[in-house]
Amino acid sequence: MNAGDGILPELLGYHLRHAQLAVFADFARSMAGIDLTPGQFGVLVRIAASPGLTQSALGRAVGIERSTVVAVIDRLEKRGLVVRGEAAGDRRANALSLSSEGLKLLREATRRVRRHERRIARGLSLAEVRLMIGLLRKVARS
Repeated sequence: MNAGDGILPELLGYHLRHAQLAVFADFARSMAGIDLTPGQFGVLVRIAASPGLTQSALGRAVGIERSTVVAVIDRLEKRGLVVRGEAAGDRRANALSLSSEGLKLLREATRRVRRHERRIARGLSLAEVRLMIGLLRKVARS
């Protein structure tokens, strides 16, 4: 940083944003050819971990609004990755699951994400990665 940066070098948010840009750029390169965003990957992981999850529960789990959940699921369903079904006990709610194509894509995306994670953390020790995750969780809760 230089004198022309003013207060920016002192701001946590400024550094978090720069880190996010770098991480998202590498993620996009990692997903070349399978067209998956970090948010979509997170949604696929959550649905795979809890088949039958409702859209409302998914929104709460990933911290996004209902309208955004609907739009994300619409895109993933259009691609044949997610299947909407009737939720047990509530015909008004959609139960979500991954299609066989969704499971296949998630396996490939997970392999790519693991390589991506190794790349973005290559200058950090395992202890530093764990510390950073803990600190970021604290920031997210504040």
